[in-house]
Amino acid sequence: MPDAASSSHPLPITGDQRLVKAINRTALLRLLRTGAGLSRADLAERSGLTRSTVSLITKELIKEGWVAEDDVLVTRALGRRPTPLRLDGSRLTLIGAELTPDTLRVVSTTIHGEVLQVNQATLRQADPDGACHQLIEMVTELVRRNIDQGQQVLGIGVGLPGAVETSSGVLLFAPNIGWRRVAVGARLRAELVSVGLGQVPVYCQNEADLAAIGETEFGQHPVDDPLVYISCGLGLGSGIVLGDTLFTGATGAGGEIGHTTLHIDGRPCSCGRLGCAEAYVGLHAIAQATGCLKDDGVDRAALNRRITAREPLVRAAFEAAGQSLGVLLQNVWTTFDPRAIVIGGEVVALGGQPFVDAALSVLETYAAQAGVAAPTVRLARFTELATAVGGAAYALYSLMRPYQALQQQI
Repeated sequence: MPDAASSSHPLPITGDQRLVKAINRTALLRLLRTGAGLSRADLAERSGLTRSTVSLITKELIKEGWVAEDDVLVTRALGRRPTPLRLDGSRLTLIGAELTPDTLRVVSTTIHGEVLQVNQATLRQADPDGACHQLIEMVTELVRRNIDQGQQVLGIGVGLPGAVETSSGVLLFAPNIGWRRVAVGARLRAELVSVGLGQVPVYCQNEADLAAIGETEFGQHPVDDPLVYISCGLGLGSGIVLGDTLFTGATGAGGEIGHTTLHIDGRPCSCGRLGCAEAYVGLHAIAQATGCLKDDGVDRAALNRRITAREPLVRAAFEAAGQSLGVLLQNVWTTFDPRAIVIGGEVVALGGQPFVDAALSVLETYAAQAGVAAPTVRLARFTELATAVGGAAYALYSLMRPYQALQQQI
């Protein structure tokens, strides 16, 4: 077994006081996220930091726009009343982006997860150079717009349709667009530097992983943990949060449930295997079953017309895909035993209740057979924007975990 020094990702253990300070700042911010109205004395007591340290850090956070003071509650009590604090962030912005096989989405959000601006465009070119250039244009435009409006952009999170090497931002393999080892993060970083925005941190991650982080960072507290997010789009993936940490596996391919096998020697999949879940649940499979493929791509206009017309063939296709998803939900449940499974993506939005009900019915059948209760399954909070908003959430997630950020920022 290799020791820590020979690990491929050595731990950056140093005596850097900046890291210590960043951790202390994060501790106070995370306390205020779950306890608005805490005073400086409350923060000192709950964090274990000295009052002088809390006072110094709080002063900086107020100046930077992270924290605001509320009015002191007037009471009959004698003595100086503590000033309640809360997360503010009205001058702070996060940017999230998603690159799919045919669409680009870019959003800006507050640190509380409120969506401020959305920009969506059809992918003009599917090759890495063309697609990355269009993505970079959209991201830099939104960053510039926010800066011109007096906002500080804290970070950019980009969701990609495949396994990602987090430390470098390299998209290792995206079977639905045929990309291998594309340095998306380096391209985006270089472009930001060239336009004077090199100070903005950039993070790249798998699209479903980002959506999972969006559900935890911008969801209710305390969060459901473990949580599994299942992304149902042209492809099929998942993001897994275990112990407040994103699980990505040894090579960044953790959670690629779309390429787990549902049927031995079944339908061919974009990855080259047979019988993958994606070949039964993904939008491409539904389009094929409904005659809505065009030049081997999904004819969304035709599919939407048939959905609007409530054609029985279309309903049957979504129900069949939902049943296959139900089998996958059973496998995810027994593998991870999550507190919650969240499903989202284009197929969920298009298929609606018939698709969801078919999946839940299959899952409940398995639960009844085993005599146990099925896990909570709910729809994604941000629907089709789940990954893009998750990108913004991931930038915040990394800032709130400075030790991890040392290994993740591109």
